[in-house]
Amino acid sequence: MKPSDTSETALERSIVRHLAGISEHAPAPTDTLGPVAVYESGGYVLGRASDFNRDVALDTAQLLAFLQATQPEATETLELAREGIKRTQFLHRLQGEITKRGVVDVLRKGASHGPVTIDLYKLLPTPGNSNAAEAFDKNIFSVTRQVRYSNDSGNELDLVIFINGLPVLTFELKNSLTKQTVSDAIVQYQTTRNPQELLFQPGRCIAHMAVDDADVYFCTELKGKTSWFLPFNQGWNSGAGNPPQPNGLKTDYLWKQVLTKQSLANIIESFAQVVLEEVTDADTGRKKKKRRPVFPRFHQLHTVRALLRRVREDGVGKRYLIQHSAGSGKSNTIAWLAHQLVEFRTSSDPTVPLFDSIIVITDRRALDSQIARTIKAYDHMASIFGHSDNAQELREYLRRGKKIIVTTVQKFPFILEELGDLSENNFALLIDEAHSSQGGKTTAKMHQALSGKTDEEAFEEDATQDAVNGEIEKRIRSRRMLSNASYFAFTATPKNKTLELFGERTVIGDEVRFRSPEELTYTTKQAIQEKFILDVIAHYTTVASFYHVAKTIENDPDFDKVRALKKIRHYVESHDRAIRSKTEIMVDHFVAQVIAAKKIGGKARAMIVCNGISRAVDYWRQVSTYLEEIKSPFKAIVAYSGEFETKTEANLNDFPSKDIPDRFRQDPYRFLIVANKFVTGFDEPLLHTMYVDKKLAGVQAVQTLSRLNRAHPQKHDTFALDFANNAEAVRAAFQDYYRATVQIGETDPNKLHDLKADLDGKQVYDWQQVEDLVALYLSGAERDELDPILDSCVGVYRENLDENNQVEFKGKAKTFVRSYGFLAAILSYGHPAWEKLSIFLNFLISKLPAPEEQDLSKGVLESIDMDSYRVEAQAALKMAMDDTDAAVEAAPSGGGNGKSEPDIDTLSNILKIFNDLFGNIDWKDADRIAKVIAEDIPVSVAQDKAYQNAQANSDRQNARLEHDKALNRVMLELVSDYTELFKQFSDNPSFRRDLTDMMFDLTYRKDHSHGARGGEQVRMHM
Repeated sequence: MKPSDTSETALERSIVRHLAGISEHAPAPTDTLGPVAVYESGGYVLGRASDFNRDVALDTAQLLAFLQATQPEATETLELAREGIKRTQFLHRLQGEITKRGVVDVLRKGASHGPVTIDLYKLLPTPGNSNAAEAFDKNIFSVTRQVRYSNDSGNELDLVIFINGLPVLTFELKNSLTKQTVSDAIVQYQTTRNPQELLFQPGRCIAHMAVDDADVYFCTELKGKTSWFLPFNQGWNSGAGNPPQPNGLKTDYLWKQVLTKQSLANIIESFAQVVLEEVTDADTGRKKKKRRPVFPRFHQLHTVRALLRRVREDGVGKRYLIQHSAGSGKSNTIAWLAHQLVEFRTSSDPTVPLFDSIIVITDRRALDSQIARTIKAYDHMASIFGHSDNAQELREYLRRGKKIIVTTVQKFPFILEELGDLSENNFALLIDEAHSSQGGKTTAKMHQALSGKTDEEAFEEDATQDAVNGEIEKRIRSRRMLSNASYFAFTATPKNKTLELFGERTVIGDEVRFRSPEELTYTTKQAIQEKFILDVIAHYTTVASFYHVAKTIENDPDFDKVRALKKIRHYVESHDRAIRSKTEIMVDHFVAQVIAAKKIGGKARAMIVCNGISRAVDYWRQVSTYLEEIKSPFKAIVAYSGEFETKTEANLNDFPSKDIPDRFRQDPYRFLIVANKFVTGFDEPLLHTMYVDKKLAGVQAVQTLSRLNRAHPQKHDTFALDFANNAEAVRAAFQDYYRATVQIGETDPNKLHDLKADLDGKQVYDWQQVEDLVALYLSGAERDELDPILDSCVGVYRENLDENNQVEFKGKAKTFVRSYGFLAAILSYGHPAWEKLSIFLNFLISKLPAPEEQDLSKGVLESIDMDSYRVEAQAALKMAMDDTDAAVEAAPSGGGNGKSEPDIDTLSNILKIFNDLFGNIDWKDADRIAKVIAEDIPVSVAQDKAYQNAQANSDRQNARLEHDKALNRVMLELVSDYTELFKQFSDNPSFRRDLTDMMFDLTYRKDHSHGARGGEQVRMHM
């Protein structure tokens, strides 16, 4: 009995046998040209290594066979059937075209030589096109073993795949059973495959694949030891790798699915590309054109195909949520999807494209331009693409039926009256960063535009109530998700409303869930494990601040304690002494730990994230000064929107704002100091280090810190130094998006009935006023007819409601408008009363004055001074995520619950509390205890889900019960690191009571209408 062949050669034969039906040629072949054998399912030809012409890097036998079968006249004209100078000239001409344009472009567009243009590939057929199907079948897909690629050495490649004689993929195969893995294949490419060889030059092949029985990796451009190989794996258990196969190898999806003729043809036609980019040289600052080969990652290829399959099954009018990790290549995925939706046809009507226009919608101008550049870089999209920089362009593109349009959601409201009726057209809406692009008024107006419903229609002066009611019904319908549009929502950080609006709804028992389908989910866990992005909290360090504040006046006035503490904290952290201390830590760390270590090959950059423009400018000045003092060659850039003390960022930087991203890549600039700019949508792989001096919570923490995660061939880690946040709160924020994010439960529309009843009960308005204002507004009445109704209601609000009830009314009015805007998009029914009240409240809210509120902490900063300040870095943390999907709750529909009374105390007591918290606690480890009591415990308690839920949906008493439970849980977690603190909490009733009261005061959300998360509440009170 012969044992199994477990060698690398056996794996090679297995792959070839599946593709071509045979793995070896007959010993004495009689054929000299063309196909040898075809396997029915794979459809490949088994090529001969001897047919590979190393001088032109082509399989001349397969090339000439294809040309003879498809273009005999051109073959005869060019005398290709005979050996000789004519054939040699043609082969060298074709080789030169591939060198210049890349193999993908030559396959798609052919090549001209002498009097003829040669087609080198036949496109995939559209549904029902039998002629195109017959032509496609004439393509020769071939696989060749042991290809000797060099005239100077005897080195051979395990496999090469050709299409019509043009090489498209090379392979090195390894087998773990022979103690070699994909890593050995990668090293082989990096060290023994000379990038100067013709077959390995850029664009000559679409990718080079390293494969073993467990993993697949690819590289689009060989560069010796710096060749960058990325995984092409399916993923397993929401992480890296491939799942075990019951009837095959883990990697057999590569040759059984990806390399089938139709699949590889689709990759050639719609994914692979050599993109011409304009890049700035980091040394000279000059712009130059660079050709960059592009090949899809497996999750990108799989996602686009899964969406197309769903559209084929669903038709127009469905919603799809794609949860892809930050930095996972969403721009390319969107570009590939947009391109393939353009001419997408169904078998039911193969003559007409399913969609009239593909509209890519972003929320921010930076992303708008980024995605536009990505799509435009694919040259086959240029003629059908439009990037609308203004409303006029957008209007024209829609009218002319431009196929792909990139725009921002904010531009839609300006074109409503001139769009006309587009309800007969079908649209595909590709929404980038869907967590922030949907749910507002602009989105509702976008729906109205694409459905042909304008915001106002002409009415006769004597419009009847029937006409008003008819218009209300139109508005209700126009709020709903469009039936003539399919939605493709991309996000790395889905919020509850995004999940409910676009996610897949499932029912398990009596529990409703919303999430991105598994095949449309590419998790942060998988992206990190695959090294497609870096783990930004793997090297995360917090910095503790300690200081003492002194009273500078003789008397002892009273102040609002909570507000005073918050102001003192801001005063201290913004003090020149504090900024200077933190600046020195940042710059010294960057120079000694980042530059000296030659991070990213010595090209590493740093970002300083600041709390506001004034602090950003302060840091820019201090960093610039300190760099000069230490004679550093580096400089800093400041970035903010608008003006500060009449100066823009361009005034301070001495170059235009639009040049900031390019300048940041050039020396001497190494620091980018930002205030609410470049913290989202900024894609810079050279960014290695981040210094954070701003409170971050939830999704904002994830988005900001994720600026560090972009991969680079020489980037192996990142570093974050945080002066303002609690490490556990940051970890909790990332945990929500580490794997899939799942919403448990759904929004109850009956909450709108309850909110309406509460608002009606305040008697700020009567219903006739609502009806009158709505009728006047919809009939185009002038302002002087609308304002008297609203002003009358404002008068009642001022005179009849006390301060507490004013806060409650305004909070619930905002909640009603926000909740109705969301629910109206997904409910199958609508209430005219809800629509009318929403119109009315939209106008009324803007007129309601804020409750008159006396600042009882005013003057506290004039009464104090800072005695001392120091900062101390804590131990570096490698925070591990829990390997579970995150559960979020449905969006709450509650309203405001009034206003709490200020807690008045003397200045001396307030300063004692402040200094006790931050400088003078009598503990063995006073500094650490001060920090944990002041910041760590409140944030951790505020993040507790049960406590948050109690605050949102229960009264103060029940919230206090959940708070105390949450505090107990937090203290238990601290027992190993803070034994003395835990002992005091457990054994000292007085200390336990005081700490519990203080934590509740710091974390209880007194104004529910703001919907702040726990971390934000701590920021408000500290």
